[in-house]
Amino acid sequence: MSSPAAPLHDAAAYRALQSHDARFDGRFFVGVTSTGIYCRPVCRVRPPKPENCRFYANAALAESNGFRPCLRCRPELAPGLSLTDSSEVLADQAARWLAQAAHEGLDPPLPALAARLGVTDRHLRRIFAKRHGVTPLAWLTTQRLLLAKQLLTDTALPVTEVALATGFGSLRRFNAAFAERYRLSPTALRREGAAEPGALKLAWRPPFDLTGLLGFIQRRAVPGQEVVDNLTVRRTLVFAHQSRTGTEALPGWVSARFVPERCELHLSVSPSLRPALGPLLQRARHVYDLDADPGQIDPALQSVPGPVRDGVRLPGSWCGFETAVRVVLGQQVTVAAARTLTSRLVERFGTAIETPFADLNRLFPSAAVLAAADPADIGTLGIVRQRVKALQALAAAVADGALQLQPGANLSATLAALTALPGIGDWCAQLIALRKLAWPVAWPASDVALLKALGQPGASRNIVAASAQAEAWRPWRGYAVFKLWLSLESAS
Repeated sequence: MSSPAAPLHDAAAYRALQSHDARFDGRFFVGVTSTGIYCRPVCRVRPPKPENCRFYANAALAESNGFRPCLRCRPELAPGLSLTDSSEVLADQAARWLAQAAHEGLDPPLPALAARLGVTDRHLRRIFAKRHGVTPLAWLTTQRLLLAKQLLTDTALPVTEVALATGFGSLRRFNAAFAERYRLSPTALRREGAAEPGALKLAWRPPFDLTGLLGFIQRRAVPGQEVVDNLTVRRTLVFAHQSRTGTEALPGWVSARFVPERCELHLSVSPSLRPALGPLLQRARHVYDLDADPGQIDPALQSVPGPVRDGVRLPGSWCGFETAVRVVLGQQVTVAAARTLTSRLVERFGTAIETPFADLNRLFPSAAVLAAADPADIGTLGIVRQRVKALQALAAAVADGALQLQPGANLSATLAALTALPGIGDWCAQLIALRKLAWPVAWPASDVALLKALGQPGASRNIVAASAQAEAWRPWRGYAVFKLWLSLESAS
């Protein structure tokens, strides 16, 4: 099962199916010839006979062989591709970008996608088919249909809005795609799905270190903007929604409730964010690292010092600018001090927002607001002059579009643009890449806490030694960083 297009070992896959093993969720799907349905390995129905099973490495491959998705286990909820070094696995990076385009309702031309990867479109078609067993267009169509299926099942959005949100352009095209793939109309699927509209559901592969992730978020939560309440994380945000007509800033709130007994996250959003449901689902997967595959990551990190932590997740970011600001404010100060400075910034330059939650009432300031602010006003918050200069240079670069901080951005170009700004060095750039650019190889070599956890004081020779030690943890060095941080926080 290491390569999604490679033949699966049917006997092993069938055993996973019989045990409903959630560790294999999203790693393969089973088509049942007697029903024409394909399922996740966690489907709770009685397992079909082995001779009726056909195993596929991804949903697009199952659909290209004539199977339609199960209405009970809902293949659209399965975890996606685990992040890997995109320079080594171009086809996986292309698949993630196509999934992102599907969630944003966009229709990316293949030559543009190939150029973004630095290859020809012919080469992209070849490596994509070899890796995933289907064409990029077939993959994109499956992603759109599965997103549409989720929106039809979990929300009360009108069918026309679902069609537009998933990139079909017209209701006629939407109905035709449903009829061809699923042999159902969207209205009939909504009726047969029979789920009460409510929270949007997202699955993950166990194990999942919820204690580590939620503790990390809680220690950095800014009052009025983010709250951790047991297994629920609530926060405000302004979501930059890209549609066919341009980019729209949507203020609102999100609530993410972890349901560990089901290996699911249940996401609720404010009505104001409804136009961006597709990209919000994709962003939530990034923020809580739901597509991580502990079966690959944990064995690679066994030599990381500290307590054993299985299922570590990398906390992502809802807003790249906010994360970058927090990183700048976190230079050479404690986590608590950085949180205090961020809280003052939000209180002084953020805006009020009404929510159903008494403890959520502030939005993080926009890049344009901070870029235009009087430096002296920022300085009154206890932020030193050098940091003020760095913050405003960062804000100006983001506000005018020169700096794009989002997963899938060109890594080398973004790192170069960040380090060209005053007051932002490699440490800041690596942390931003880790949290926002979804780069699991990131390594902030001079990080004091990191060196302390490794038993290496901050001398230059020890930084080199620590970096050499971390080479063994590629391509998951970023997860090693988080494990090492958690080892110190647990000890304190």
